[in-house]
Amino acid sequence: MASGYEVYIHADESCLGNQFAGRARPGGAAALLEYWTRDRWERRDLWISEPSTTNNRMALMSAIVSLAALKGRRRVVFVSDSQYLVKGASEWMPGWKRRGWKRKGGPIENLELWRRLDGIAAGHDVTWRWVRGHAGDPRNEYVDELAQRAAQEQSAQPEPGPSGFEAWLEEQRERYERYFDYFEFAPPGSSTEP
Repeated sequence: MASGYEVYIHADESCLGNQFAGRARPGGAAALLEYWTRDRWERRDLWISEPSTTNNRMALMSAIVSLAALKGRRRVVFVSDSQYLVKGASEWMPGWKRRGWKRKGGPIENLELWRRLDGIAAGHDVTWRWVRGHAGDPRNEYVDELAQRAAQEQSAQPEPGPSGFEAWLEEQRERYERYFDYFEFAPPGSSTEP
């Protein structure tokens, strides 16, 4: 990603088989990274997978991997439908740190990942935003599909690569006649900002 730009990261996670006890729960996490150049969005995708995990672990990994992929200090707007991640990073983590990484109600779940996220996020100026999942935000729906595919295939592309978002969006419009009100080429600050 080029330096000096505000980066928008849209991330999601998937964990298959959560309803089953005693068997592997393959997971995936994905992110769409965007930044505005003078006249267009530059977009990159990344995703990872784990053979047996949880939604919460993969939500944390979506943030860790995507923030770590950025070169240099950035202003980042990180968007996720995981309240665990967004509230944890913006509200809970500062209190845990003040108390020596302790939680009033007992041990912190996924402590090692929270510490990793804290170290990586400290290298950027991150604004955490929650978006309702499966509520029609095309970027959230796109990364949801990437995360599910990563979980199913157990595939990974941990470094940002060419994005398939625009082709995916066109297919959604043609096949399902949706997202016509989303303007994928609008600059930040416009009323149609992504």
